[in-house]
Amino acid sequence: MSTFQPSLSSRQLLGWLAIFGSAASFYLATVIIRWSASYVEIAAPYFVFARFFLGFLVVSSTMLVIRQPFKPKRYHLLLGRTIANTIAVFCFYKAVEVGTLAEANILNMTYPLFVTLFSWFLIREQRDPFSFVIVAVAFVGIWLIISPGDMSIRFHTLWGLGSGFSAAFAMIYLNISRRVHDSQTILLFMFGCGALIIFILFRSAFFWPNLLEFFFLFICSVAGVGGQYLITFGFRYVTAVEGSIMSSSRILLAALLGPYIVGEPSLTLFGWLGAVLLFSANSGLALRRMKKKAAGI
Repeated sequence: MSTFQPSLSSRQLLGWLAIFGSAASFYLATVIIRWSASYVEIAAPYFVFARFFLGFLVVSSTMLVIRQPFKPKRYHLLLGRTIANTIAVFCFYKAVEVGTLAEANILNMTYPLFVTLFSWFLIREQRDPFSFVIVAVAFVGIWLIISPGDMSIRFHTLWGLGSGFSAAFAMIYLNISRRVHDSQTILLFMFGCGALIIFILFRSAFFWPNLLEFFFLFICSVAGVGGQYLITFGFRYVTAVEGSIMSSSRILLAALLGPYIVGEPSLTLFGWLGAVLLFSANSGLALRRMKKKAAGI
């Protein structure tokens, strides 16, 4: 009997849906962090560690059950993915801790722009002057978010921008590593080494949690690990640029839902303009990439 093999378009749709689901999961994780601040005091590194530790337990248990061996082939790719992702998650959660959900999530979603910039310098055949213009417009939007209405930079927003910058490296490493490693191997290495890195660097932030603290750490970790699984799975069927662009729905989620879910102030007019420019740029890059692919360029 022949097994069902999804067509190319079906696989791509599956990848897009998985990455969209990851965007919602990552946003939910930040919502939980903000909710927790009203009840407990947990530093950002502890949330990062809990996410990685739970991920390591889930992946290792799954591999044991299905008897899947750990098969690393190129350690430099796994290590690059791990370091970049650990920095990105830490900066992202720190941005949520010191700023607003909208700013943290929107600035984290700058990574598609950085992926495009890095691809421009690293991959000659992907150099596209028009895409570079789109990125330049997007950086105007970024400036409107980090400096709305005046010329002074609110330095706490740089945590969010830093998460986007480092996440771009993580996405490129993920896309390349996926060619030689299965998803479980990538996740096991990333979660295990990521948890170890955070524990070594931020030992003073850890304590034995009570029941309420454990609850917030656990549900935040579930959302984060779920998002990580979905995005790793989704990248089986999309490129680094395409997958990054599909995550941009989180810009709208963050801009629209923050005032209703966590009672934060709405974005200013300049903030909304920046968010729209960033989302439009990400969408424009996605369309540009699709047209080039269809034309065989």
